[in-house]
Amino acid sequence: MTDFKQIPTQPMLGLGCWAIGGPFFYDGRAVGWGEVDDATSKAAIAAAIDHGIRHFDTAQAYGCGHSEIVLGDALKAHPDVAIATKIGLGINTETKTLTGHMTDPEAVRQSIDASRKRLGRDRIDLVLHHVNEMEIETARPTFDMLATLYDQGIIGAYGWSTDLPDSTAAFADHPGFTAVEHAMNVLKPAGHMVPVVEKLNLLSLIRSPLAMGVLGGKYDATTQFSKDEIRGSNPGWQDYFKNGRITDAYMAQLNATRDILTSGGRSLAQGAIAWLWARTPNAVPIPGFRTPEQVIDLCGALDMGPLSTDQMAQIEAVLDRPEEGPPTPS
Repeated sequence: MTDFKQIPTQPMLGLGCWAIGGPFFYDGRAVGWGEVDDATSKAAIAAAIDHGIRHFDTAQAYGCGHSEIVLGDALKAHPDVAIATKIGLGINTETKTLTGHMTDPEAVRQSIDASRKRLGRDRIDLVLHHVNEMEIETARPTFDMLATLYDQGIIGAYGWSTDLPDSTAAFADHPGFTAVEHAMNVLKPAGHMVPVVEKLNLLSLIRSPLAMGVLGGKYDATTQFSKDEIRGSNPGWQDYFKNGRITDAYMAQLNATRDILTSGGRSLAQGAIAWLWARTPNAVPIPGFRTPEQVIDLCGALDMGPLSTDQMAQIEAVLDRPEEGPPTPS
């Protein structure tokens, strides 16, 4: 089982369950990844377990509870496999819509009870606050409740899904606060976050490790994403896509790094994951998935390990990243 209180001593990989939640919406826009087949999702989870995955990352928001239901059903026979979920966004399970930020502590407790029911677990290994940009003082009652549930043994650890260093540090002195989930990939190196996470000795769960599919090896500049999914709906907070296509800037960066990432027989996705392991020892990438074939490719990264120091230097030499600027949610 993943220990959410320990920095891994060797490369570790989890899987993210956003895509398997199916369609859901916020403010009239699609924020899921389109239609999904639950049987295929469960087959993919089974393939992941067969290939050594022992950590899955989900959220109440993903499919407004559906991702948790699918994951919980798939893991019934695997109580040793760790689950992280996220709270803080209200959901309407009937309409599949997000209803806004959840700040009332009792509502947070009740939502965790609902997650436990959907997941089929008495205890959730890790619970993360899902609202990236929430003000620290506004979030404090939620973290007080998480601390209480940690003391009661209802959750095994907790943390924040945020790209903001100040938020990351705000509750890091709490005994149960052991992890932060933040965006990072070859195209966005998270220069503000990595030093803070390492200094605080937190587990660094990496979302968007494949830049929402840009680094997955399946898509190119001609790919058109539907408005029925997050990459085509232009939600405003992601900049990998414009009008449902990968932007020219990110395609140029991908093309500049492709040969290095795929050297040594790696697939593009495996190379992108290997870059993260070389970037920081705290990193546990959690790429998304849909099919067993995707899972098997992702798990192949474990056989290859991190990129070398020379490969990392080569990537920095060929990449022309824009200046990172102040930390912002992404």
